[in-house]
Amino acid sequence: MRAPAEEALAAAGVEEGHVAVALVSAGEIQALNREHRGHDRPTDVLSFPVDQAGPAAGPRELGDVLICPEHTEDLVEAVVHGVLHLCGYDHETDAGEMLVLQDRIMGGLP
Repeated sequence: MRAPAEEALAAAGVEEGHVAVALVSAGEIQALNREHRGHDRPTDVLSFPVDQAGPAAGPRELGDVLICPEHTEDLVEAVVHGVLHLCGYDHETDAGEMLVLQDRIMGGLP
């Protein structure tokens, strides 16, 4: 899953930083979705940014991407999606830019 994460970071213009990707159960992602988004149901991917775009003493701690394989059709796409969220993209509020970028990244992966 490293290559898709690196491609998403490069496409977003992020040159260095730390990202953690973890696979979690449906119950765990449902609890996190309820606690952090107010949606009491499992989802495919959640992202939890840490540093945002502020100054850092070293490589940024971009955050965590949690993926529930039981609710994900494509793990690679979930990684790209989650990392783009860590980079500040939000398909729920933008005019489609995030999903266009996601499609471009997916199209360029082997």
